[in-house]
Amino acid sequence: MPAQTSNAPIAVNFAGVSVTLGGVLILDQVNAAVPQGSCTAIVGPNGSGKTTLLLALLGQLPFSGVIRIGNGGSNTARPRIGYVPQRLPFDRAIPMTVMEFMVMGQQRTPLWFTKKRRHTERAQELLVTVHVEGAAHRQLGALSGGEMQRVLLALALQQDPDLLILDEPAAGVDFHGEQIFCELLDTLRSRHGFTQLIVSHDLATVTHHSTHVICLNHTVIAAGPPRQVLTNETLTATFGLHMGLVASHAMPEAGPACTASCCAPEARHD
Repeated sequence: MPAQTSNAPIAVNFAGVSVTLGGVLILDQVNAAVPQGSCTAIVGPNGSGKTTLLLALLGQLPFSGVIRIGNGGSNTARPRIGYVPQRLPFDRAIPMTVMEFMVMGQQRTPLWFTKKRRHTERAQELLVTVHVEGAAHRQLGALSGGEMQRVLLALALQQDPDLLILDEPAAGVDFHGEQIFCELLDTLRSRHGFTQLIVSHDLATVTHHSTHVICLNHTVIAAGPPRQVLTNETLTATFGLHMGLVASHAMPEAGPACTASCCAPEARHD
């Protein structure tokens, strides 16, 4: 049985959510809640439906059931959502700078006419926030994987999101870069108070940085605080094998990263 959530306000509620793609049932009656202000991590093996759940939440895939964002009050506006994809497919030869990429969605005037000062100032401010300000005038295709993910994070922050959704944001980034990225997210969440919903394959990072975990394998296996949920029993039920982690009461502050093949970065529609 999934762990019960706390009495904290709910940022996202999934009720009986199912998704079928090409005749294959990807998500089966998913019931889960994302506490407001939390860093909620979705973990599970490849093909378990993690990215599919995010895309359903973003309205990119049809689903049955109910996804409620916010507390559902009639007097509250729909929360603003920021999204950082696992990767951004684009032609790396395209002659576009990071600054042009940042402002192109903010103004109606074509970029080759002029870039409005208020948009460039806001973009530069966000690039400073994510510690990649030196990339503003570099070509987008010249960025490293870690730099690109920070730019995508800055782009998502343009919305001043209430809910920030990230799909394997550190995929292709080395361990040190992933730690820095997660620490940056912790700082930003504390500063701005948004709710963070993240798909991650690194159980050590999830244990150290998340406040709530949803273990998913087509349906919810368990949900709750990481040190209560990420037990040998739950991980075996989720991943189908013994993960070699000790029970949650003896789990270290940041154990070794899981390198099992089941935890490798997954395809877009898992």
